[in-house]
Amino acid sequence: MSRVLVVEDEAAIAELIALNLRHAGFEVVVAPDGEAAQNEVDRVLPDLVLLDWMLPGTSGLNLAKRWRGQQRTKDLPVIMLTARAEETDKVAGLDAGADDYLTKPFSTQELMARVRAVLRRKAPQALDSAVEIAGLRLDPATRRVSCDEQDVKIGPTEFKLLHFFMTHPERVHSRAQLLDRVWGDHVFIEERTVDVHVKRLREALSAVQRSQMIETVRGAGYRLTQQLANAA
Repeated sequence: MSRVLVVEDEAAIAELIALNLRHAGFEVVVAPDGEAAQNEVDRVLPDLVLLDWMLPGTSGLNLAKRWRGQQRTKDLPVIMLTARAEETDKVAGLDAGADDYLTKPFSTQELMARVRAVLRRKAPQALDSAVEIAGLRLDPATRRVSCDEQDVKIGPTEFKLLHFFMTHPERVHSRAQLLDRVWGDHVFIEERTVDVHVKRLREALSAVQRSQMIETVRGAGYRLTQQLANAA
């Protein structure tokens, strides 16, 4: 589940945005001003920030510049929300480091589309980094999955699915969320398709005794557990 920080001083707007994000399966934290936003970012780095330009105290523009200048937050995805519609304002927001810019008033459908698009664009940054959990290693650069030096034969869709699970361990993902994040929200296929590929993924992992790392959470979806004791 992706964590979104909503930085908005107008309570009604913040609540509306948060409601729609939660309905779409996101974990949401709301901050009413720059200081609260900075505290939240320091506490837990979110997957994306929806940042209002005009805030009491430190402006959203200054926050975006600050985050881009710091190692820990330099790649933090930011969508700027503002009533400023002038092109010069948009350029200023993007120059400050915003990944996208949304002018008020906006529809919730457009907001959700922008959120998904930015998260998808940011995801490839980590695609070349190998990830290893409980001896299971996935290397996107070589498209290789192995466990204790033993190669795992795996299909391309199962590879993408396993990569998503391994980069988001211990989190429960619904079928709809997996379709959105692994297949892309522009693909219209049955949610049960996820079950088929999870089954194939488990079959591939069974050769190295790691099939039970992919857990079914009844009524909710699937998750990958890091606990080898549970996956023996």
